[in-house]
Amino acid sequence: MRKNILAGNWKMNCDLSQTQGLITDLKTGLVKDFNCELMIAPSHPFLYNAFNSTSDTLIEVVAQNVCEAQNGAYTGEISVDMLDSIGIKTVIIGHSERRDTYGETNELLAAKTKTALGKGMRVIFCCGEHLEQRKAGNYFETVTGQIEKGLFDLTAKQMEQVVVAYEPVWAIGTGETASPEQAQEMHAHLRSFLETKFGKETANNTSILYGGSVKPSNASEIFAKPDVDGGLVGGASLDAQSFLDIANAF
Repeated sequence: MRKNILAGNWKMNCDLSQTQGLITDLKTGLVKDFNCELMIAPSHPFLYNAFNSTSDTLIEVVAQNVCEAQNGAYTGEISVDMLDSIGIKTVIIGHSERRDTYGETNELLAAKTKTALGKGMRVIFCCGEHLEQRKAGNYFETVTGQIEKGLFDLTAKQMEQVVVAYEPVWAIGTGETASPEQAQEMHAHLRSFLETKFGKETANNTSILYGGSVKPSNASEIFAKPDVDGGLVGGASLDAQSFLDIANAF
C-alpha cells in the first residue's frame, strides 16, 4: 500500500538558529490527523540537531544527499554510515540541482541509491525534464531514461524502499507549475514504466511525489490526482504555515 508523503527540501537555506526556529514553528502547528508522512530535509550541518528536536513528533528528518562510497578519501562528502549514526533513515538522491549544477550522472545516482539501500535507508529518487525537452515532446523518454538508468538494476524487494519524485525542472523555483493533468499524465506514465520492470504490485505500491512550485493554493488539486502521492516541496517548506497548509491538502 503506497503512502502519502510530503517532504520539505530546505536546500542551502537556514542557519542553525533559523533551522531551530522553523522546527519550533512546525511543531507548534502540528496536528495528529495529517493524512501523510511529513519529512523535512535541513542542511547537513544541522541534521543531528533537527533529528533531536523532532524526535518526539511525527516529523522525519531526511538528508538532501549522500556519497556513493562507504568511507575514505572523499573530502566534503557525507557517508551513509554517518547519516545512520545520527538517526537519519531517508535520503534524497538525484535532485535536478545535483544533476545540473554538480554534474551528477545517472550512473553515479544509481551507485548512490544502491549504497543507501544497502544500509537499509529509504531513497527519494528524483527525475524530471527541462523546458526544452518538454517543448520538444520527448519528456517521457527523458524521465523514463533517468528511471531506467538509476533504478532498473534494483530488485523488486529493493524498490519497496524507493520513493520516486517527479519534478519538472522548468517548474522549480520559477512560479510555474505543471497543471494537475500534466502531473497526473507523467505520474501515470512512470507507474506504468515501473510495472514493466518490477511488476504491477511493486509499481502500484511505489509512492510517486510531485515537485515543482507546490503551494497551499494548488496542492489540493494536484494531490487529488490518482497517481500523485504527495509532494517534494522547496520554497514553500521554508514557511511553517505554508508547509502545514500543504499537508492539510491531503
